[in-house]
Amino acid sequence: MMRTLAIDLGERRIGLSLSDDGGKLATPHEVLEVSSPNDAIHDIIKLMAAEQVKRVIVGLPLNMDDSLGPAAQKTIAWSRDLAVRAGIEIIFVDERLTSFEAEQQLNNRKRAGEKLTRAKKKRQLDALAAANFLQAFLDGKLQPIELNH
Repeated sequence: MMRTLAIDLGERRIGLSLSDDGGKLATPHEVLEVSSPNDAIHDIIKLMAAEQVKRVIVGLPLNMDDSLGPAAQKTIAWSRDLAVRAGIEIIFVDERLTSFEAEQQLNNRKRAGEKLTRAKKKRQLDALAAANFLQAFLDGKLQPIELNH
């Protein structure tokens, strides 16, 4: 039994997704609206305690050549802070295509008749992206990224 939290980190919005207790199914949880990602650490630690999270996965925005750009560096630094404060190991996965996939899923729902305002779509997008890379990880399709530093 391992509950996993996935985090899609952004400067203003942080998408969160949780797995079920069996670690088989990812579900979008919520999107935190923040003025800085550091503002969310306390709320995320509270969520981890409430949901008995044992593992945290963070989407790493790699460059297309697999290098770590400024966004990835910021994500790593923020995640290390969370890891220390929460006393938990962070697993990084490649999130490059998940926002695109989430956008496609929301477009498909819109075509199916669901009314999504621009604001609602933006709020759902980050949680859906987190759910997408969490599900791919749970299914064994996405491997952890080893950081060499």
